[in-house]
Amino acid sequence: MDFRTTWLSTACTSLRFLSRRATQHGLIRAAWVACGGLVAGCGSGGPSGGSPASPNSGAPAGTQVTVVLASDANDRFTEFHAVFQGITLTSSAGKSVTLLSQSLGTEFVHLNGLAAPIITGTLPQDTYTAATVTVGYSDFACLALNTDGGLEDSIFAYGYVPAPDVSVNLPGPIEVTGDSMGLTLRILVQQSAILSSCSDQASYAIRPTFTLTSFDIANAAAGSASNTVSSLVGAVTAVSAPSGSFEVQRPAFKSQSTTSLKVSIDSGTALQGVDDLASLAVGMFVEFDGAIQADGSVHATRVAVADPAAVDVRRGPIISVFNQATPIVIIQPTEGLGKDGVVNTETYDFSSTSFRISGQLSNVQHLPFTATFSADNMVPGQNVYLSSPAFDTCCGQDYYAPATTMTLMPQTINGTVLGSSSSGKFTIYAVELADYDPFVTLAVQPAQTTLLTQPDQVQVYVDSSTRRTFNSEPVAPGSTVRFYGLVFNDQGVLRMDCAQINDGVSQ
Repeated sequence: MDFRTTWLSTACTSLRFLSRRATQHGLIRAAWVACGGLVAGCGSGGPSGGSPASPNSGAPAGTQVTVVLASDANDRFTEFHAVFQGITLTSSAGKSVTLLSQSLGTEFVHLNGLAAPIITGTLPQDTYTAATVTVGYSDFACLALNTDGGLEDSIFAYGYVPAPDVSVNLPGPIEVTGDSMGLTLRILVQQSAILSSCSDQASYAIRPTFTLTSFDIANAAAGSASNTVSSLVGAVTAVSAPSGSFEVQRPAFKSQSTTSLKVSIDSGTALQGVDDLASLAVGMFVEFDGAIQADGSVHATRVAVADPAAVDVRRGPIISVFNQATPIVIIQPTEGLGKDGVVNTETYDFSSTSFRISGQLSNVQHLPFTATFSADNMVPGQNVYLSSPAFDTCCGQDYYAPATTMTLMPQTINGTVLGSSSSGKFTIYAVELADYDPFVTLAVQPAQTTLLTQPDQVQVYVDSSTRRTFNSEPVAPGSTVRFYGLVFNDQGVLRMDCAQINDGVSQ
């Protein structure tokens, strides 16, 4: 069953999506589907297809190509999904080759300023000057408060995207040559999701807008934005101690095919929650950072297991926190793995949760403030990775799955720099968020403890370990910048330990 869809009548009618008991706390989930195609409610797998095709006998030599997904976005939308049904490249001589023929779905907002590999295969060596992407189902989501002050979490969808509404820009010809290379397919979310307002009366359109560029995957510099991956999640499907590697199944969207990824480690890999490779078992959920290799695998710099006994894991922003007799937290999962299908909003009991901070950033203890994450100071808008037992129902009664662990995860914010100061080895940027940013919107929900004194500002801490991947002018007052890192609530003030700086996206 596709857990994102509960019923569908005809095209141009409203489509409702599941949430696990969020509505009793004032959360509304609404969705609208444009004319042009029906959305299937159930499915057992995506259409069959293959990786990029190997050349036939007598054809030009082949190059192993890894396709990497990325996105550029501001903070207006919390999700943008797309189901790829095909990707082709066209050479300068007019020959077309298939880069992707199977149906694969993904979520892009969690890749804002980041990268993740999707497929690896062989392409004929040639110079390619055009590309075509076919998109089936697509949707995007945003958050707003309704007239009663309650949270409205709205999703806007197309059953399929008409071909003329999908564009792919190649800034320059792509020369496929050598033994291996990488291609980055980047979606520009703000150009792809057109919305008048986050309400049920809004006019909207989905016009996926991509750029396609190449990079030298074998010789990319350490920390390069093109081949560095951060906080990828997966379920372990195989472990090979002799080769020092394991394989994971990556999260899938809707009923699309899942993809697998090989991950290698060495003595320099930081292991968190496991002692060694032998401690990994099939079925465990891992979260990891690393670098994409020439064969499309990832060499991990860090591998973390939050809960070896977890049945489900979810990653996404907190959207509501209710401290009541049974304290519950509602999250909007952008990715999930495990026994239960992922739905749009999920509610968890955090009365016995173990709260943690991601080990991706190694300088947390050196910050000039006390960086903590707990049941007392978590706030809506923070990105978390949550593990739990399975959801269940009995005798007509719904069941809140307990959040066994909840880990504060890095996230991307987009804002305007107001000014800067310094403290020890850190430069501190005061960053103003747009009024539609989730931190701003979610801070004033009714029936919640107000914990933030100024939810529209974040103090961003940058040191020598922060990666700088921006191409525009240096960070200065008035500039719009994307910062990626851990966001803490420090006694009502939002503070970020910054791991990466990217060019900003217009507000």
